[in-house]
Formats: sequence, structure tokens, C-alpha cells
Amino acid sequence: MEYPNHVFSDEAIVQHLEGGTVRRILARSDKLMVCELSFPKGAEGAPHTHVHEQATYVISGRFEFVIDGESIIVEKGDTLYFKSGVLHGNKCLEEGVIIDFFTPQREDFLA
Repeated sequence: MEYPNHVFSDEAIVQHLEGGTVRRILARSDKLMVCELSFPKGAEGAPHTHVHEQATYVISGRFEFVIDGESIIVEKGDTLYFKSGVLHGNKCLEEGVIIDFFTPQREDFLA
């Protein structure tokens, strides 16, 4: 599949998730996917695992992540890394936005 070299904001794939979270799928290829997620206060990302490696950058807000049983509070400017297969989830403590990077891309987000 051929992927564009850019994704304009108004052309991003927008998905409305449980709890009011909004995911926008940005640039991607077979080997990489970038997503922006906007969380209202109190929204949660249920604990889950996947084969993809993931890095998360906090644009705004405050979040509690639980990674492999360890709880950590992160806010604007902080970055997280998730190994393939590690159990992780989050709760939004203050309304915010994160950017998730996945390798390879999350085909399940496109189904």
C-alpha cells in the first residue's frame, strides 16, 4: 500500500472511543503509526497488551499510567515507552492530549 507523505488535520481518521476519548490517526506506514488521543478528565484506557512497541508523549493534561503493575503519574512533556506484550493502561487525571507512536502500525485501529 502507498502512504501519503503528510496528513492534514482535517483529513485524519477520527474515532470516538468509550468515555469520550477521541483518537485521530495521523501519519502511518506498514512499519509505523502516529495517533493523537484527546481524553476528558476521568476517561480510562483499559489495561491491555499488544505485540507493537509503543512510545507515548504527553502534550497536555495529567495521566496515571500503570505499566506492568507499576503506577506512574505523567504530565506535559513526559514520555513513556511500552515493550511489546507488556500490560498497560491509563486514567486521565486532568483533561489532556497524548501522542502515541506504534511500530508496526496498529492494523486493528483500521478494521
